[in-house]
Amino acid sequence: MRIQFNIKHLGAILLLLVLFTGCSNKDAVNEYDKPALYWYNKIVKEIASSNLDKADNYYISLRSEHSRSPLLPTATMLLAQAHMEDQAYIMSDYYLDEYLKKYAKGTKIEQAKFLKIKAAFLGIKDINKEQRLMLDTLTNVDKFVKRYPHSIYLPVVDTIKVRLHMAQYMLNENIASLYKRLGKEKAGKIYKEKNAHSPLQMADIKVPEVSFLESIFN
Repeated sequence: MRIQFNIKHLGAILLLLVLFTGCSNKDAVNEYDKPALYWYNKIVKEIASSNLDKADNYYISLRSEHSRSPLLPTATMLLAQAHMEDQAYIMSDYYLDEYLKKYAKGTKIEQAKFLKIKAAFLGIKDINKEQRLMLDTLTNVDKFVKRYPHSIYLPVVDTIKVRLHMAQYMLNENIASLYKRLGKEKAGKIYKEKNAHSPLQMADIKVPEVSFLESIFN
């Protein structure tokens, strides 16, 4: 639970830094009272130039000056996807939450929830430190499959699910092996039993020469 707490607070800190102070003076927006289309075009231009810090600041201007603009939903989703492409998964998740809370309707809800799963999966960098995030992502995957059994995103969601199960299985194996070497047979047995309930078996997994977890997430 402590891991999840830290991740959320890290996201809040990064969000405050980017959205309210900007990353540098050169990215500060010193323009005011412009039409919504002006801000939207600025956002699109900066995304195309891979200057997402400035795009974030233009988004603040659009949202502040035109809170009911029909351009906001598209701008929010564009930034969510741009940050994901830039591997800034916490920022991507922020925009997706914003999109789901304020703008998503119909099939757009399904798309945003899928992208949240994708961002969470891609954001897992150290499985040993982010086990809670991995388990939460698996839970969200199961909810998505149940809610959208015929989704066009199911092939990707299923792939994510299998990879997470593979990582979880190998992590349990490694922990069990470690406990065995330390002479803690009872503790090792607990992790072996966890794998006994896994949808995968060791025969389903071909362990690569490089780090298994690294091969999954990279």
